[in-house]
Amino acid sequence: MFLISDLCAMLNTYLEEDKVSKVYHAYLFGAEAHEGQTRMTGEPYIYHPIAVAKILAEMRMDEKTLIAAILHDVIEDTPTHKEQIAQEFGEEVAEIVDGVTKLDHIKFDNKQEAKAESFRKMILAMVKDIRVILIKLADRLHNMRTLGIMRPEKARRIASETLEVYAPIANRLGMNALRHELEDLGFKAYNPMRYRVIKECIHKARGNRNEIVQKIQDAIEARLEHENIHCRVLGREKHLYSIYRKMQTKNLPFSEVYDVYAFRIIVDSVDSCYRALGAVHALYKPIPGKFKDYIAIPKVNGYQSLHTILFSPFGVPIEVQLRTEDMHRVAENGIAAHWSYKEGEGNGNGGAIAQSRAREWLKSLLDLQQNAGDSIEFLESVKVDLFPDEVYVFTPKGEIMELPRGATAVDFAYAVHTDVGNSCVAAKINQQHTPLSTQLKNGQTIEIITAPGATPNPSWLNFVFTAKARSNIRNMLKNLQQDESIALGTRLLNKCLSNINMSVADLSQSRIQRVLEDYELESFDELLDQIGMGNRIPQLVVRHLLPEQADELDKAQKEKGLALDIRGTEGMVVHYGRCCHPIPGDKIVGYISSGRGIVIHKKSCKNARDARKQVQKWIDVEWSDDISTEFSVALRVVVEHRKGVLATIASAIADSEANIEHVDTVDREDQLYSLDFVIAVRNRTHLADVMRNLRMLEMVVTLMRV
Repeated sequence: MFLISDLCAMLNTYLEEDKVSKVYHAYLFGAEAHEGQTRMTGEPYIYHPIAVAKILAEMRMDEKTLIAAILHDVIEDTPTHKEQIAQEFGEEVAEIVDGVTKLDHIKFDNKQEAKAESFRKMILAMVKDIRVILIKLADRLHNMRTLGIMRPEKARRIASETLEVYAPIANRLGMNALRHELEDLGFKAYNPMRYRVIKECIHKARGNRNEIVQKIQDAIEARLEHENIHCRVLGREKHLYSIYRKMQTKNLPFSEVYDVYAFRIIVDSVDSCYRALGAVHALYKPIPGKFKDYIAIPKVNGYQSLHTILFSPFGVPIEVQLRTEDMHRVAENGIAAHWSYKEGEGNGNGGAIAQSRAREWLKSLLDLQQNAGDSIEFLESVKVDLFPDEVYVFTPKGEIMELPRGATAVDFAYAVHTDVGNSCVAAKINQQHTPLSTQLKNGQTIEIITAPGATPNPSWLNFVFTAKARSNIRNMLKNLQQDESIALGTRLLNKCLSNINMSVADLSQSRIQRVLEDYELESFDELLDQIGMGNRIPQLVVRHLLPEQADELDKAQKEKGLALDIRGTEGMVVHYGRCCHPIPGDKIVGYISSGRGIVIHKKSCKNARDARKQVQKWIDVEWSDDISTEFSVALRVVVEHRKGVLATIASAIADSEANIEHVDTVDREDQLYSLDFVIAVRNRTHLADVMRNLRMLEMVVTLMRV
């Protein structure tokens, strides 16, 4: 059992006496506050805060963090108020304790929305002071160490939370030692049988392995001593959960994962890292393509080391990591290294890098939160960022950009700046024009081409990888859609009012305000947006605006029935039915669809005929005279089974100046098969030209518009 005397003895190794006294004073305060409370294990409750403080003391955290750790449950579980803590220990400590208390209100359950909203609250608390999440992670680690007292189903739920949220956050903050223990404990509670099997396999394989590890370690130490490189060489054993994950993801047997010998070489300077690398490469041959320099290009969480894989004389690979003492401290404790305290040494540059990276990440999370549509979208976006596997690319000026593996040219554009992403129209990779959907690879130079007035394409959402790109595209499209829906709502309202020779401009402010109050809306634009999106029927809105002219409106609607012009440039608020693919020249009708705007159908379309009973949902529409946009239309071509027939048909369509958007093939009897095309044409005349050119081909048996 770890007591306050043990904690103070540990703190005396790196803190001044007066700071240790403050921590002890916090213990007395907390012990009094928790008097009479016990944990499920039966031990006094104060033992838990002491254990949490011990975890943080092992990271050599400052005294304010340790005081807050000892007091982290007093606001939640005792009558103590934040003001009392501020008076006794200062405002900074009180704010940290209050932040942790807010996190302790988070209760994950099976409801996705509640879980996502809780996660959002946790991120906001982290942004205020990162030490809040450090205490929460230490709290979770101690709870995981004592998880055996819980019911199995509750232990599994807590383990699932740990593996899904807390361990990835520890990883993102660079706290590898804490992350590995959280993962192993979570694995043990969530999959106890698999944990036990892998642990037994490791135990059986360890005997002969230890002898090999010692021989390799001795050889490395002798070589580095010969080169006058002062160092520590540590044999490193893989963690159970990392073995399990590698077996899962790479579909490997245990023997192939475990038969990799791993070593860390810790030296006194960056120069010695590279000298030691040359020495081990001279000792054992390196495997080509397996060297990574995370010193020159640190990982996204601030981690720095040289990684290399070598051929060993025992027929198995050797993983070697080379780093300085400061890098090693940051590799183990990550962001916590920024607050670690050591007399006369300061925090070191590594801790500052980890701190800077963590701040950048938290700032990006705030941006995500502001652009996310809801908590679930935010949670899914953050999960992308919690499991990064980096790719490093260059700007045309030679600056290095880090992106997760799988990122595309559009992701790169948004990483440079939101405005660059929103206005990008093309990309060059290594000076070659490439599609925006191209996934990036290490070492490429990316140039983004922008155009004034350009806007994101909705199809980008099908391939972008980063949360920042996805949230900004959605936000921009939402704003564009709102502009388009307000414009369409204005046109629809004007169309209805034109039946009685009025327009929106003729409506008095008092009438508009009365309707806004009835509909509980804040602005006229909001009403127009709802009309344009199909959430309100324009005829009913006009009747509400002009109730005294209802009879005149009904009569004029029957007599005049003025149609709304469809121009093809309405954007995301006018859609064209995929059931009938209407094109200019077809007789059409519009259906007001809630949340989508207007859906245009051919008057002869079966879906349109079936739904005409909802009279108020339908609106008279007609094609504008000056349409230059292309429209999709479906064709079915039945052809003879000949070599190269698809290429011949495609060539004929292209010669007719039409683009193929999609094609399906369907086998038929008697050496015939169907080709179902969706092509883009300007109007019925253009379609007739395409069909005439296709009928001239001798392999075409029948041709029809679907």
